[in-house]
Amino acid sequence: MLKDNLVICDRCGSDACYEQALGPNYSTHLCYGCGFTTNTLMVGGSEFLEEQLEVLPELYKDLAYKAEDGKHWVPSTINIHDKGMVFINSKTTEDWKWTAVKAIEIPEEDKSRFPEGATHKMDMGNAKVFKERDFMEALEYLGLLG
Repeated sequence: MLKDNLVICDRCGSDACYEQALGPNYSTHLCYGCGFTTNTLMVGGSEFLEEQLEVLPELYKDLAYKAEDGKHWVPSTINIHDKGMVFINSKTTEDWKWTAVKAIEIPEEDKSRFPEGATHKMDMGNAKVFKERDFMEALEYLGLLG
């Protein structure tokens, strides 16, 4: 049986950490307090963690956090094609912030420049920057909460 919970985040201590059990030995965590995510496969030395670290941007790797239980937490990237994206946009670990970008409909005259079936694109012109602990506000900006 699948089970969803709000638990205390191992990274930031927030009580807004969403845990989803997807099987007897597998669960995911997404903390709405800090915006970081992990799962039961993201433990030191695991092939899954190594594969994830290979494809993550360097900043995300630099910000990764190892919890006492051995799980590695990394910043989330949220991408909802018709709503927008939330991601970290910075050059350093000392001054990073979340960026939220709303999606807009692709004008008919531009559709030939996009993959077949694409209906929306990210409009960097409406990008808004949020402080490190304002991940939920970034999601709200895109209309993803509530």
